[in-house]
Amino acid sequence: MLAWKARAETLVELPEVFVLRTRMFKALAATSVAAALGLVGLGHARAGQNVHILVFMENGVGSASQAQPFLDKLIEVAKKANGWDSADGKYVTKRSAAKEYISSSKPQYGILSLGAFLAMRNDNGLKVIGTAEVDTAGGRKYHIISKNAGDVAGCKGKTLASNHFGDKTFIDNVVADGAFKTGDFTLVETTRPVQTIKKVVSGDAECALIDNAQLDELGHLEGGSSIKTVWSSAKLPAPAVVAFSSAPDAERAKFKASLGSLCTGDGKSHCDKVGITSIREADESSYKSVIAKYGK
Repeated sequence: MLAWKARAETLVELPEVFVLRTRMFKALAATSVAAALGLVGLGHARAGQNVHILVFMENGVGSASQAQPFLDKLIEVAKKANGWDSADGKYVTKRSAAKEYISSSKPQYGILSLGAFLAMRNDNGLKVIGTAEVDTAGGRKYHIISKNAGDVAGCKGKTLASNHFGDKTFIDNVVADGAFKTGDFTLVETTRPVQTIKKVVSGDAECALIDNAQLDELGHLEGGSSIKTVWSSAKLPAPAVVAFSSAPDAERAKFKASLGSLCTGDGKSHCDKVGITSIREADESSYKSVIAKYGK
């Protein structure tokens, strides 16, 4: 009788333990499923994210619209190399257009001409991951040209035309590097590269500040043979390949490692069409000197 009672009590207690354990299991299972769904959701959002790339060659010679189709093909090469689900980009030559694209598309990566990189570096948390040798975009060296003046001193106090006055800090601190200040001249601001040269040819300006790409065009313009170079800057660093603050660390590292191969194989012809001869890995040390000059 006592044995039966003990067994009966055990039979009464066991269902309670079973129920308790079942409830705990269900609770843990529900929590695990919810966490798993959350992780899957986050992973899917990341995997499906569109990668945006800004190519900004400030005041570049040539048309952004002509360069865009070739940039699209180059980005396709980068997409395959990095396993991105989708990617697109924008080629611009004006700072206003670059700022608009940054605001609307929140790009993860960019190739920026030197002045643009220095000006946008802090506000956008830019990290240098590479450097791009660009043979047609200009900005590697600057020159003052004139029909009458014999040196830069002969231009001071007179009219100086340029389409590069949008960032006077860059011109004064980095380009001129002590040789002159924009305040030494009466500035004539232009909007197009060739227009700058024509101001000197026509006599509307005594001198002009141009870059290496514009100097290459000088010999092709009517009246260009009468213009001479009276001052030249030091050679400046190539455009920077950068990661914006929105780029995840792991993705950024993988993209950086792929840079050296982008202008080889299938990508070579696309790089050639947008004027890029090569892209390689780099870091901020390649730009340390100009960063210091720009910020002084």
